[in-house]
Amino acid sequence: MGTRSHAYATGRARILGGTRLQYVWRSVAGTAIHGRLSWYVAKVVDRRKETETATTLVLDVPGWPGHNAGQHVDVRLRAADGYTAVRSYSIASAPNGERLEITIELMPDGEVSPYLVETISLGSPLELLGPIGGWFIWTPDQTEPVQLIAGGSGIVPLMAMIRTRKRAGALTPFRLIYSVRSPEAMYYAGELQQLQAEDSGVGVTFNFTRTTPADWPLQPQRIGAAVIEASAFASSQNPIAYVCGATGFVEVAAQLLTRAGYDASAVRTERFGPTGAGDAGALPADSR
Repeated sequence: MGTRSHAYATGRARILGGTRLQYVWRSVAGTAIHGRLSWYVAKVVDRRKETETATTLVLDVPGWPGHNAGQHVDVRLRAADGYTAVRSYSIASAPNGERLEITIELMPDGEVSPYLVETISLGSPLELLGPIGGWFIWTPDQTEPVQLIAGGSGIVPLMAMIRTRKRAGALTPFRLIYSVRSPEAMYYAGELQQLQAEDSGVGVTFNFTRTTPADWPLQPQRIGAAVIEASAFASSQNPIAYVCGATGFVEVAAQLLTRAGYDASAVRTERFGPTGAGDAGALPADSR
């Protein structure tokens, strides 16, 4: 699934929202809509705190057909008066039978995320539609080098790709550039630091835009051409790139890759949030 915007391929815009309402109003398990997509009733079986404002929910989903890394689900919550709210969340986990994980960032004024991050309890049901998406995906039969670039919570679907590679025992070369405001804002920090330290075939580069670790050799900076040149696969290696983050970050990062010689058709993007560069964590494409 995907549309094209500017000079490179894009996926659908992602809303990372969030609520103080939820119960399954009626059985929706296996209810097919939108062609082959179905609603499922999942159960929360575990939860992990990733940052002060982000939580991973581990879900058991009876009847789940499996998914590809990079896909997402729609989560539907219902209020007692019949009001419903639906938000899309990337799947964070590798395919694993009927179990999957989603990571949610708290939006203080949101409808859905406060409930999912702060309130939902183990054993609670959630209605899921999915798996959704056929463009922004990676599968272990792909052999070309994979360049991942994430801004903030855009790491979620890219983490699913890294985990899928490991679970499948694939040897495909991976590199990740992860741009984040501060060390405290990093998702999956321990897992990524371990990948960075070991010879895993996944190269990891962290980029901090506001605050760095105490012993960090660089000043805070946004991603620019110099970071791409130093840390990304060369275009001569014919990599495929996956870029995910806020709209402004994704647009700039994709431009940086194409200016570095990447084929525009090999740069796949997924974006969320409002337009505009803002605090996107990336410099204009002609900046260093």
